[in-house]
Amino acid sequence: MNTPTTPQDNPQDDKHHLRFHLPHAHLSSVFGDDWFALKAERFARFFGTPTFLVAQTVIVAVWIGLNVAGLTKFDVYPFILLNLAFSLQAAYAAPLILLAQTRQADRDKASADADARHREDIARANEQRQIQTAEQTAQLLLLVEQNTRLTEMTKQLSERIETLTLELHDKLASTGTKA
Repeated sequence: MNTPTTPQDNPQDDKHHLRFHLPHAHLSSVFGDDWFALKAERFARFFGTPTFLVAQTVIVAVWIGLNVAGLTKFDVYPFILLNLAFSLQAAYAAPLILLAQTRQADRDKASADADARHREDIARANEQRQIQTAEQTAQLLLLVEQNTRLTEMTKQLSERIETLTLELHDKLASTGTKA
């Protein structure tokens, strides 16, 4: 059985508001669409949130506070372990953020392509409506002209019938008075 593969092959899908996005559904993203890819992108997006910034600030303040106050000695000044943690975070954060941006750029490009096709489709439909309107206007003008001619012919025939009726009346009236 031959099934439609594009929205243009199936006229029932023309009313679907995302029909222009369907051709991009087969594209895989940079991260992919598996569990890891989705979690990695979500994690990369989390780096720019106020929640992350506040939480990181609290953790660093507690880390430094505990070590400066002498309550613990796991990372004394100059906080080498804290610097190592920041370096590790940066090493993972930068590529994840870049990949998330690339993935978003792919989605934006696909959406822009679909929007451009949608605008072109609207423009074509508008041109077709304008052509149909022009054709209908020409047909209406032709019908008005025909109606005008028919009205003039009806008027002329009515005047002729009136003239003939008057002539017939006059003949019959003049014949009736002679007899």
